Amino acid sequence: MTKTQIYMQQALTLARRALGRTAPNPAVGAVIVRNDRVVGEGFHPRAGEPHAEIFALRDAVDEATGADIYVTLEPCSHQGRTGPCADALITAGVKRVFVGTIDPNPQVAGRGIKRLQEAGIDGQVGVCEAECRALIAPFSWHIRTGMPYTLYKAAMTLDGQMATRRGDSRWVSGEESRQRVHRLRDQVDAIMVGVDTVLADNPQLSTRLPQGGRDPLRVVVDSQLRIPLDSRIVNLQSTAPTLIATTDRAPADKMRRLSALGCEVLLLPEVKGRVSLIELWQRLGQRDIQHLLLEGGRTLAAAALQSGLINRLQVYIAPKLVGGTGLSGLFSGPGCALMKDALAVSDLRVEQVGSDLLLSAEVNICLQD
Repeated sequence: MTKTQIYMQQALTLARRALGRTAPNPAVGAVIVRNDRVVGEGFHPRAGEPHAEIFALRDAVDEATGADIYVTLEPCSHQGRTGPCADALITAGVKRVFVGTIDPNPQVAGRGIKRLQEAGIDGQVGVCEAECRALIAPFSWHIRTGMPYTLYKAAMTLDGQMATRRGDSRWVSGEESRQRVHRLRDQVDAIMVGVDTVLADNPQLSTRLPQGGRDPLRVVVDSQLRIPLDSRIVNLQSTAPTLIATTDRAPADKMRRLSALGCEVLLLPEVKGRVSLIELWQRLGQRDIQHLLLEGGRTLAAAALQSGLINRLQVYIAPKLVGGTGLSGLFSGPGCALMKDALAVSDLRVEQVGSDLLLSAEVNICLQD
């Protein structure tokens, strides 16, 4: 690994500290280096606060002059809630700028690099580009579509079962995998399940980490408002709200009772008797939900897949055999008739997490109306 890559990796590590906290902005990290010594570090903590480059410049004080800066995303060139970072770097007198990837925001999109070059600052774009682009994938998708980037997480046994014949699914995956999921919850803007998951598992959908964590928005898709009033997701004490997406088939009295318990009930159009997922995703995007974690169940996941709403999969495979039919498959429904019609995935990755295998892949989606 080159020195340039090492410094960009440090910037990426800084940026990841703010995952799930920066919407509608992306997570960005920056490192300032002078004479092979890191003199300044920074990351963007949340919208409305200074960007990563500004925090790094403040940390470097007067050592930024003549130094190099490594930043995961192109410095902005426009006036938003904060001033243009490109101008701040020019004023500070940095010598060179190393950028992970170009900003997909049309307000920037190369203009930051151009401004730096016009000021006589050398620049290099594309350092650790794949990782930098992956870091801002939710931001990029939200900018492009107005909807959240969606990660579907599931766990199954080696013989493809998500639960036993009696519906028992606690626990398919091991402790290390479950802790990984809690870290993931801490880094997303919202978690979503269908009402069948609430009825079967009574989940909290909270982030439970030894060092603490942040609860994201909890979303339940429930076309007829079957969610029990005493369920944990309704009564959990948390700083994060619970949103229940339903249709006009929901009982008005139950809507009022859920609202009185602190839940937000969102009335949406229906498609074939169910909540319109396209409409729900659009409404979440309007709330600056960039990164959505879809945790179940199979029926909701199948509907999201058929609507072209799943961007990435994470499947934990446990070294267990249920045998028999159980509740198999990541998605419900008949699926495609011919193998040639199967949906392709890309960027397939495999890693071991405790005793489980974690398979992740990008879904090559096509949004459906």
